[in-house]
Parts: sequence; C-alpha cells; structure tokens
Amino acid sequence: IEARLAAIEAELASLRHVRDRMEILDCIQRESRARDRQDSEQIASCWWEDGVDEHGAFIHRMPDYPESANAGHRANFLATSHNITNHLCEIDGDTAYCESYVIGGLFWQSGDRMSFGIGRYLDQLEKRAGEWRMKTRRCTIEMTGDCDASWVHSDAVKGFLKGLWSREDPSYERPIVWKEKGEGVRW
Repeated sequence: IEARLAAIEAELASLRHVRDRMEILDCIQRESRARDRQDSEQIASCWWEDGVDEHGAFIHRMPDYPESANAGHRANFLATSHNITNHLCEIDGDTAYCESYVIGGLFWQSGDRMSFGIGRYLDQLEKRAGEWRMKTRRCTIEMTGDCDASWVHSDAVKGFLKGLWSREDPSYERPIVWKEKGEGVRW
C-alpha cells in the first residue's frame, strides 16, 4: 500500500507541475492577446499589482502599465500582433522563471508599412492564493525588419475580418458563428 501511495503522490506532483506550466504559459499568452486587443482589464489580470515591465528604456509599473502600454501603441500603430513561440519555464515552488520568444508585428499608422521585432520576454511569475501572474518582465530585441504592408489593402485580403483594438474584436464573440460577408468589420 505504501508503494502504491508513493506512486500516486508522485503522479499527483507531476500533474501539478504540468498544470502550473500550462497556467503560466496561458497567463503569458493571454497578456499578449490583451495588448493586441488594447484590453486594459485583461492585461491587468495577468499582472500582480506590484509588477514591473521593462521594455527597453520604458519602465512600466502596475497599475499604470496597461493604459500606458496601450497609449504607446495607439500613438504609433493601427494594429499589433505579439506571437509567443518557444517557451521555457523553470518552476521553483511558487516562483517561475520563463523565457518566451516573441515575434511582434507592428502595423504603422500610415497603413502602408509594417515592422516586426523578434526578441524574448524574460519573465518572473509568482503564484499567490493559487493563481499565477507576472511580477517582472524584461524584454530583449534580437532583430527587427520592415516591409511594405500594402498587400493588406489588396483584393486578395478584401473581405477578411479585421482585428479590432477593443472588445468588439470577433475573438470575444460567443458563440463563434460564421457571418455573411457584409457583416463585421472587414478589410
């Protein structure tokens, strides 16, 4: 019985570790999605109230971070897309140290140019009262690029849904149902 109990406890510990990793990755991805929708409430839900975000020369502290980050994006861009790719996660009790690769697309206000940055988020998350949230983020930039974005205005893209910086974005709709081509905000 003791051997079976030890095996069950080991399995439970393994499952807790997997659950923690999934909750941590979900928090990081949810924060990126929230910035791409300008959703200050959802951004804040990913951070502890004493959290700090370091984006180059800009240091953002909670609770001001969501709106200051959104204002910076609105001042320069029509849309953004933060894509989390490789993700490493080291859990030490109720603290997690993560390195997440990010490819950020930035659609300039002019509507004819797009830039992208490739870098990493170096995050420390903490689990408080059973919930994982970000405490510290440091952002690296590894490389950047610029390109012509006029294709988005072409016939090939005409009719596609357009991402919106609000809760009016189609991703918030429930249930998700198809719509006639004239419905919704489209290119």
